[in-house]
Amino acid sequence: MDVLHAALNVSDIDATVDFYESVLDLEQTRAAELDGQRMVFVGGEGDAELQFLAVDEPVDPAGVDHVGIAVDDVDATIENARAEWDSEVVIEPQVIGDEVRLAFITDPDGYHVELIEELP
Repeated sequence: MDVLHAALNVSDIDATVDFYESVLDLEQTRAAELDGQRMVFVGGEGDAELQFLAVDEPVDPAGVDHVGIAVDDVDATIENARAEWDSEVVIEPQVIGDEVRLAFITDPDGYHVELIEELP
């Protein structure tokens, strides 16, 4: 068994995909439509993906705690997210143990995205 994907409802699927590609260096892996609902998947180097589902109603990210994404540089990612997407920093960068540096930002719908940088 393995985790394949997590699905998030989004209000603007094109903007969401653009955010995850430009800020978090993920790539669109596939797109489809099922019963009139558009969906787009993004992924990185592993097998797991995020699935974005286009919805017409307001999105409430309260049901999802966060999405964790590996990044090369937490500070550069935050800077890009703020400058290009007006993202908020929910939790400022911090080192956990001696292994990772992390921070939390928001995506275009307000979902919390945990940025995880492995330390050398």
